[in-house]
Amino acid sequence: MSRGPPSPSSSPRGESPVRQPLDPGSGGLDMLMFFEPVTTPCGHTFCKECLERCLDHRPNCPLCKQSLREYLKAGSYSPTVLLQDIMLATFPAQLAERRELHQAEMAELSNLTKNIPIFVCTMSFPGIACPLHVFEPRYRLMIRRCQETGTRRFGMCIYENGKSFADYGCMLEIRQIELLADGRSLVDTIGRRRFRVLSRGHRDGYHTADIEYLEDKKVRAGPGQKPPLWWDRASPQTPSTFLFRPCRWHILMHHGPLPEKEEDIQASADGPTWCWWLISILPLEPSYQLNLFSTTSLCARLTQLQRILASLLQQPPARHPLPEHSPRGRV
Repeated sequence: MSRGPPSPSSSPRGESPVRQPLDPGSGGLDMLMFFEPVTTPCGHTFCKECLERCLDHRPNCPLCKQSLREYLKAGSYSPTVLLQDIMLATFPAQLAERRELHQAEMAELSNLTKNIPIFVCTMSFPGIACPLHVFEPRYRLMIRRCQETGTRRFGMCIYENGKSFADYGCMLEIRQIELLADGRSLVDTIGRRRFRVLSRGHRDGYHTADIEYLEDKKVRAGPGQKPPLWWDRASPQTPSTFLFRPCRWHILMHHGPLPEKEEDIQASADGPTWCWWLISILPLEPSYQLNLFSTTSLCARLTQLQRILASLLQQPPARHPLPEHSPRGRV
């Protein structure tokens, strides 16, 4: 919010102003009482959140249009303490109401099953790293809110024809963020849980969804029975790892090293991590990856993987393999 000269439609002194949302990209901001006010180098004061949303679109002051590139590059918005003290002394009730409104919004955004933010981009998998380059204004806002609420989580889904995004996705957790000078960010995330979309929605330009988490069905051997042979032999140490020797460096850089084998492959609700690592590096169409992703039968998933690996082993090697050396030396 920016504070300008009073207008005939302004609220009387002591009353909470009516919200009048305007397009952030046009330079106008909502007409609410200041919350966490910050002052730009050009001398204009805004709510911290309002200013951040405007700078998501263009690095200029929403009022005078002066460039704020250096201000944005600094990455810190120091509060205007004097103005905060004046508001606290003059409008304590209204400021408390504004704070409650903000806290209610943060509580709503913290829910990890209702209206979770959805990033529509690529396939991601439980336990597997998913690096992201965030530059769209809507996703800058989304990532910032995930940080502010403390959840550090959001959903990742791929696009699906006829829908805004697929019916299944993976909850990602933000591990680290590198802010760039122009407001873009490099976000290091890792997959946590699979989910199924129950309903779709929107919030401030990005997609949202109500979800339920998926869990693999447990396989239990009856009295006197033994698990199938593949159960004890299920291991990440398969011939598939040698198929990708020519491009090993590229795989390590993007997907990380092969995860260790779990003692109990049913311990996790999503199955063994090495299974998802293999699916992420195999040359599969996203639609087929999604099919493996959505099944809740670990037996069916491993059986399909076995067939895929057998098929790949029968194919002739590539004529022009990628170099086995990284720019820094042998991997």
